[in-house]
Amino acid sequence: MVFAWKAAGITYNRYIAVASRALRRSLKEDKRIIAERRGEAADIKFAKWSNGKAGETTTLSSANAAAAAENATTVPSS
Repeated sequence: MVFAWKAAGITYNRYIAVASRALRRSLKEDKRIIAERRGEAADIKFAKWSNGKAGETTTLSSANAAAAAENATTVPSS
């Protein structure tokens, strides 16, 4: 059995981010504002390890933005 997020071709972290954003948006106004503020403050940090040593610590959102910019296709000008 394949998980839906895996079948869709996204990472588990991305799946959780999308699901939590959908949940926050479905809340009533007063609870939604509190949950959105809490969601902005929480960001996953990670470091790539090489030869038993941790590299530079990076936030997941900045790494995703950098990867998206790197993989973006440019539209050829005519």
